[in-house]
Amino acid sequence: MAHLRYTVPGMTTAEAGMVIDTLRMRLHSLNDLALTLKHIHWNVVGPHFIAVHTMLDPQVDAVRTMADQTAERISTLGASPWGTAGVLVRERNWDDYTIGRADAIEHLGALDLVYSGVIADHRAAVVKFDELDLVSQDMMIEHLRKLELYHWFVRAHLENASGALVEGRAGAREEAAAARTPKARKAAVRKTAARKPATKRASSGAAKSTAPKGRATKTTKTAKRSTASSSK
Repeated sequence: MAHLRYTVPGMTTAEAGMVIDTLRMRLHSLNDLALTLKHIHWNVVGPHFIAVHTMLDPQVDAVRTMADQTAERISTLGASPWGTAGVLVRERNWDDYTIGRADAIEHLGALDLVYSGVIADHRAAVVKFDELDLVSQDMMIEHLRKLELYHWFVRAHLENASGALVEGRAGAREEAAAARTPKARKAAVRKTAARKPATKRASSGAAKSTAPKGRATKTTKTAKRSTASSSK
């Protein structure tokens, strides 16, 4: 918890410290989201390139404004906001976005999960601030208005005529989800590694059962008997 010498009138330093600790993680999340959006802006390719490329820049600008507002709220409460890359990487509880150059649907499928994580954590902060700081809560709610709107923009590209969300490359969404949750990422890696040898063993077994060595198949024996009868 942040150690404070003062805070805003009407709040104790202990209450402000709890708010600041939550805002600190929201700041990291927003800074990371802005970088991720710009990364996708640079790396998206394919038929939907220009639509996604131009859609993301306004989102980057808005998310950077949200980060600025969050940092200034931390300062207002009496603490120092940290926006450097080193502190973000050290304190965040998710890994980097892992997809490089890829088509729009693959990136948007992953971005869907990124937005889901950011929005869920923002909503949790709104609930937490209900008894602690209504001003910070109001700021989080205002952020959510735009974050959820942008999330809809992303999902609109993924929705089919039946209303279901389609996915890009197999595993891309799982990779994005894993990046947001380190434990899930490790579990997914272990699951994938365990699955591959099983596939090889199954294929090998199938080949052996189809044509076992040193033993004629039923079809071969039947063919030999038919040949012998014809020669007679």
